[in-house]
Amino acid sequence: MRKHLRKWLAGLLAAVILLPLGGCSLPGLAGSGNDTIRIASQNTTEQQIMAYMIAGMIEHDTNLKTSIINNLGSGNVSFNALKNGNADISAIRFYGTDLTTILNEKFERDPAKVKATVTKGFQDRYHMTYFKTYGFADTYAWMVTQKYAKQHHLKTVSDMKKLAPKMKVGIDQIWQNRQGDGYPSFQKMYGYSFGTVYPMQTGLLYDALSANKMDAILGYSTDGRVASYHLKLLKDDKHFFPPYDASPVATNAILKKHPELKPVLEKLEGKISLKTMQELNYKVDDELEEPQTVAMNYLKQHHYFEGGNN
Repeated sequence: MRKHLRKWLAGLLAAVILLPLGGCSLPGLAGSGNDTIRIASQNTTEQQIMAYMIAGMIEHDTNLKTSIINNLGSGNVSFNALKNGNADISAIRFYGTDLTTILNEKFERDPAKVKATVTKGFQDRYHMTYFKTYGFADTYAWMVTQKYAKQHHLKTVSDMKKLAPKMKVGIDQIWQNRQGDGYPSFQKMYGYSFGTVYPMQTGLLYDALSANKMDAILGYSTDGRVASYHLKLLKDDKHFFPPYDASPVATNAILKKHPELKPVLEKLEGKISLKTMQELNYKVDDELEEPQTVAMNYLKQHHYFEGGNN
C-alpha cells in the first residue's frame, strides 16, 4: 500500500536515482565500494525520511559511507533490489504487505502470527533480517473531521454503524474491490454498508473531507495531512486491518560483513510513534522541507548523535 508522492516531485522518475548522503544535490551514481551501504527507499515521504535517518546514523556511528537508492516504485522493486544484491538495507517494509505479496502466504490479521511468519520467512527463504518495528504502522484508517466526530460521538469504526446508511465516504480506488481487507470483507466484519462510496485518487480524499464534501474517508494513518487538517482517526475496534507495522530490513550478508550495522538499526526500534511520523511527513509534504533536512533535524533534536543508544 502507499500514498501520495512528495509535492515537489513532478512525476515518476524513469530510472532509479542514487543520492549520496553528503554529496552534491545533483543525481549521481551511488558508491559501490566495500565501505558503502546502499539503502533502498520507495517514492513516499516517510520512506525517504527514514532512509536518511538510517544513513545519518550509519555515517555518524560507524566508519561506513552510505548511498540511497531513491524513488523505487513499489515494495516489490525495493525487495528485489535486496534480493539481487543491488541494495543492502530497505528503509521501510511492512509486515502485512510482505506476508501476502512477497511470501505469498494466506491473509492473516493476528499481529503475532503475521510478524512471526514474515520474520521467519524472510530469514529462511531470502536470508534477510526483519528488524523490530520503528513504532508506527502505516495502515488504512477511517477518519472524520473533529466537528463531525464531536457532533455524532464517533470514537471507533463501529460507532459509524448508526450513521452509515446516510453517509458519503471517500476511499482510494484500490480498496473497493481489494481482497482480504477491502470493502466486501469490511461489510461482513463490521456489519454495515455506507450510503454512497466514492472511489477517488488518494490525494483528493483529504481535501474532500476538509471541504465537507465527504462525511468520512479511508486514508492512511501516517499521512501528514491528518495533522494539517486536524482530522480524527477512528479506532479500528474490530482489528479489521492487518498489522502494517514499519520496519527496516537488511540482508544477512551485509550484517555479517559489517556487524556494526545491527546496533545502529536497532536504535530506532519503537522510537517513532504514529504521531511523530505524521509530524515528520507534514514537514515535508506541507511545509516543503527536504526529507534529508527533516531526518537530520529529528536525529539531532533527539540526541542520536551524542553516542550510545537513545
